[in-house]
This record gives sequence, structure tokens and C-alpha cells, in this order.
Amino acid sequence: MVKLRVAIPAMDELDYLPATLGALANQDISSSFEVYICVNQPDCYWSDSARLSICQHNQQLLQYLRDYTFLTLHVMDRSSPGLGWTGKKHGVGCARKELFDKILSDSEADDIIVSLDADTLVKPRYLQSLVENFAAHPEMNAVAVPYYHQLQYEDEERDRALLRYELYMRNYAINLLRIRSPYGFTALGSAIAMRADALRKIGGITPLQSGEDFYLVQKFCKMGGLSLFNTECVYPAGRYSDRVPFGTGPAMRAGADGVWDSYPIYPHDCFEPIQEAYQHLKDLYNRNFSTKENEFLTFLQDIDKKEDVWASILDNVSDFPHFVKAFHQKADGLRILQFVRTKYRQNPVSEEVAIYKNMQEWMSEKIPPGFSPQSPFAQLSLLQLNLLRNLLFEEEQTLRMKQNENKSINHEN
Repeated sequence: MVKLRVAIPAMDELDYLPATLGALANQDISSSFEVYICVNQPDCYWSDSARLSICQHNQQLLQYLRDYTFLTLHVMDRSSPGLGWTGKKHGVGCARKELFDKILSDSEADDIIVSLDADTLVKPRYLQSLVENFAAHPEMNAVAVPYYHQLQYEDEERDRALLRYELYMRNYAINLLRIRSPYGFTALGSAIAMRADALRKIGGITPLQSGEDFYLVQKFCKMGGLSLFNTECVYPAGRYSDRVPFGTGPAMRAGADGVWDSYPIYPHDCFEPIQEAYQHLKDLYNRNFSTKENEFLTFLQDIDKKEDVWASILDNVSDFPHFVKAFHQKADGLRILQFVRTKYRQNPVSEEVAIYKNMQEWMSEKIPPGFSPQSPFAQLSLLQLNLLRNLLFEEEQTLRMKQNENKSINHEN
């Protein structure tokens, strides 16, 4: 029988991990599962008075986990003196790699690895939903699980920053899903599940200090068999943080100060050149379409710095399906993000104008009364921001499901 193995990195998480373990202990699941936790921090924190409390809290967490009896735990100590990270390799990426490597050494090919975070809650059927999802889709290697951040309602500034960041993420994903990009995923380390054998085949996770989840999901996307839909979500907490260079925590911290330059609401027309390029792949394959006729293709050509990148690909593929695959290997999620950022900077618009314009395009009948391009986010109530979040969540869920259905139909054919 398939076994699930849940991987949780933890640094200074004594306030959050017990609730996450409680949610896991309450799972209604037909398969067995075990939980792997890596308590970690750089070893130099022991000699840093400003960060010594993190070390002390980690020691308290290790003791808590030693005494914990409700679940089968495998605890990895990368926190005690002499055991923490040293040199440049440290952070959540290293913790996830150590967890995944240990899990792979314990796993059979079809075991399911569940990547979670210490502050992420799940409902009682979460793990069972993954078992059923993988069983129903044997072609599926991994799933980018839907997510929904928890609001606290105790700190309005924090909740507003969290909702604004989530609007950025959902707006970006919806734009990609609507043009049927194969890279229309949102990568959260707390919202990924994968077959053990598939993780082995892609060579595991790259231990980056930040963004390791994005590159992991992109690897699965290029491999094939990435699902975007699951019947159950995960519910991450949103917290201010400076532990990683980018991501939810740093975005919220900057956003609380009104700085959203790195996380703009992109208007849908930033994605139209990508959609146009997809529509002309057959022409490109037949050499009837010039790179210079499309902004996205020109952008990719300029980055590649070859005289004709598509000619070199065409000379090495046997048919159109192989050309499409090779195209998407090159025009991947990172290149898409780089292009969208570049195009947006050429003609930036306010976040209010962008999201209103997008909602007019996607769901004009659902635009909340009183919401307009002249409605500054800063003047919207928390309730109004949450309503926008929920509307985009519902739209994204619908598109995730449709994309999955299309993949299943294509696989069956």
C-alpha cells in the first residue's frame, strides 16, 4: 500500500508547528503516513546575540518533538551546536533537500511525498485527497496544491499585506491559466506533493535559499505529469519575515511599508504576446513565422543570444509535438516571468487599474458594487480586499480544474 511521507522544515516554529501536527494527527486517511521534520538554523546563530533566541527556541522545539507521541516522527537536528548549517549553504532549501533525501532513502517508488510548512494547516481529508488524486491519475507525477492563506483578524496591517500579496499571485496565475500556458502554476513549498520515483527522476530539489519550490515545480512541469488541482487546499499562515530574499514574508514586510514594486498586479495585455506565440507555434515549426513578428519570441531570442534559436531547435526535432515540447523547455516559467516584468515596465499601470481591467476581461458580472479603477487599495476595507481575494480564488480554482481536465483528455487520447 502507498505510504505518505510529510516533509516539514522548521526554524523557530514552536508557536506554529504544534497546530500543524495537530491537524496532521486529525487526518481521516486510509493509508499510513509518517512525518519528517528538520529543525534547522545556521550554526553561526549560536554566536550571534541578535539571533541566539532562534537557537534557544529550536532547542525547545526539539524537546517538544522528543516528547510528542501522537504521530510517527522522524526528527532531523540541524540546530544544536555544531549541527547547524555552515558556509553559504543554508536556509529552507537546504532543509527541504535534507528532508527529501532522507525520505527518498526510506521510500518505495509510488510513495507520496507531501511538502508542507510548519505554519500550514490542513483539513482532515487533506492527505486522503492526495491518495485519491494520485490513484485516479496514474500519469500524474506531482501536484501543485491549491492554497488559501489564513487571516488572523488581530493585525489588520498584516492581513492587508497578506491579501495584497495573494492578489498578486492569483492575478499572475489566472493570466497564465487563461492563455493555457503549461507554466500556470503557483509554487508554494507548503503546497506540493509528488511521487517518490518522480522526485528521483528529476534529481531531487535544488537547495536554494529562496525559490527552491518554484524550480522544483518547474522541473516537474518540464518532466510532464504536473497536476494543478486537488479537492482539498492547504492553509498557510502569512507572516512578516526576512529569512529568505523573496517570497510571502519579505513581500508582506515591504508591502506593509507600501512598497509593492516587485509584486505588481500585471494587466492581461502583458500576457498577450505569449498567447500569440503559442498560437503561432505551427507556423514557427513550418518556418512561416518570424521571431521579429512577436515580442515574446524576440525576447527569448535576445536572451539566448544565438543567431536563430528556433532554427537550431528545428534542426534537432523529428516532428511538431517534439518541437512544441522543446519550445516550452526554453520558454519556461522563469522566462515568462522575466518577459512579463519587462513588458510591464515599458508601460506600468496602477494596481487598481490593472485588476479592474483584468476582472472586466474575466468576470465582469462579478465585479463588486462600488469597485472601480479609482478605488485605491489603501482605501478598501479588509472585507473588500478579502472579497477580491475570494473572487480570484474561485476563478483560479475553475481554471485549474479545466486545465487538469484538458491534460487528462489529451493523455487518454
